[in-house]
Amino acid sequence: MYRIIPGNLPNRLLSVLIIVLFIMHSRLYSQESYCALDIGSEDVEIIVQIFQLNEEQQSLLEQWRGELQLQTRVLQEEMNQLLASHPQSTETDLRNLAKKYAALKNQLLQISSEYDQRLLGVFNDKQYEFYTELCREALRIPLNPIPREEEKEER
Repeated sequence: MYRIIPGNLPNRLLSVLIIVLFIMHSRLYSQESYCALDIGSEDVEIIVQIFQLNEEQQSLLEQWRGELQLQTRVLQEEMNQLLASHPQSTETDLRNLAKKYAALKNQLLQISSEYDQRLLGVFNDKQYEFYTELCREALRIPLNPIPREEEKEER
């Protein structure tokens, strides 16, 4: 039986192992309790059907999806560039890489959450109540909506 000892692994393998462990850790703990709609996903039609969005809501959803996709594309490119260009030859390099990657990942999650909150801000009372019920059933904390008026003020 082989024992994995970091000092015995080639640097590239060690860096891949650390990144994989980091990504697994961040997926387990990053959004563990928040109830995301994930309007950036491919399955956005499910949101339209489940919450019976009207035409105006659907139009806003598509607009925000486009904005979100542009912002996430930029962050994804930054993440890819970081992984491709960051030094990975020492443990310190890998720790720094993980911190920088985590910061970008957190930005990605924060932006996604903000767009979900925008959509929730145009839900009517019945839609939002249904959303909170689904969240409770999934043992998740509902996101607070950002009303359209507040969104306009932020810009």
